[in-house]
Amino acid sequence: MLAPRSLRSRLLLASGASLAAVALMTGCTSGGSTTSTGAAAEENTVEDNAAAGDTMTIGFSGPAADHGWLGAINSAAIAEADKYSDVNLVVAEGTNDANLQISQVETFINDGVDAIVLLPTDGAALTDVAIKAMEAGIPVINVDREFSSTFAARTTILGDNYGMGVSAGTYICEQLEGQDDAVVAEIAGIDSLPLTQDRSQGFADALDDCGLEVTNRVAADFTVQGGEAAASQLLASAPKIDAIWNHDDDQGVGVLAAIDAAGRDEFFMVGGAGSANVMRAIQADDTVLKATVIYPSTQAADGISLARLIVQGKGMSDLVESAVPRKIQLYAPVVTKENVDIYLPSAFES
Repeated sequence: MLAPRSLRSRLLLASGASLAAVALMTGCTSGGSTTSTGAAAEENTVEDNAAAGDTMTIGFSGPAADHGWLGAINSAAIAEADKYSDVNLVVAEGTNDANLQISQVETFINDGVDAIVLLPTDGAALTDVAIKAMEAGIPVINVDREFSSTFAARTTILGDNYGMGVSAGTYICEQLEGQDDAVVAEIAGIDSLPLTQDRSQGFADALDDCGLEVTNRVAADFTVQGGEAAASQLLASAPKIDAIWNHDDDQGVGVLAAIDAAGRDEFFMVGGAGSANVMRAIQADDTVLKATVIYPSTQAADGISLARLIVQGKGMSDLVESAVPRKIQLYAPVVTKENVDIYLPSAFES
């Protein structure tokens, strides 16, 4: 069952805007100070954007890579910087200690880096030091977890947690069309996190639009062990399930282990984040996994690319506006057997 037109229309508009922003990343060009938008558009070219400029130093700080998605965030950022002969990337040691990350950013400020790409362990906790960097004339690119002040970042790059839930719910609605009594289960991440709350809200909203609801719900902790424990609890309490959405493919390794141990296969499962092992399972089509929803691990890499453009005074060729946007939100597409070949090459390993 498809979502009613009102929700679908909003999603299509939001998705189109997000996709456009992603597409623009590949066509970024110099902005200059031209006041005539027509003249600026004629002068901006992809080739000009790709041309090497003065060497710059970009500082990058993110959480500890204790999760497959976070590891992919870090490696993608480094790989993106390696593409540019004019970028010197300084990578701080990953940490889940907000105070240590604050000191890392202060070191970047004291060293006079040209830009900072920051995936904060805690957006609110890192806000003040990010403002300090901005006031020192160092543009900050905020990745994934938002600061609590607009003044803390020049540009923010986000995934779409609410959109993940909507995408998962819409896919499940389509697969269960006409089954008004279907049992839909949800294995969430850490319930205290806003990202988990957003994912669950999007999921509930999409299901509500097709007349379904979450019948059984448990929360895990984004780890393999937590996923296995939560799934075991869910399966024990629900003798019949038609569909499951698991928020995170890393914890999904444990979820699948619990499902195998229980010998259950009467349902299909949708994953979240887009790991390579889940995509290979979707491709093989020999497990309950039939789809996953992407939460891009390219956000920090996009941050490196945008930091370079901002430092060089460049913008995006497909925009009439000649400056890099203040906020970009990436899309949360559903990966199925039909389109998995498109997404597998850039997927991360759980």
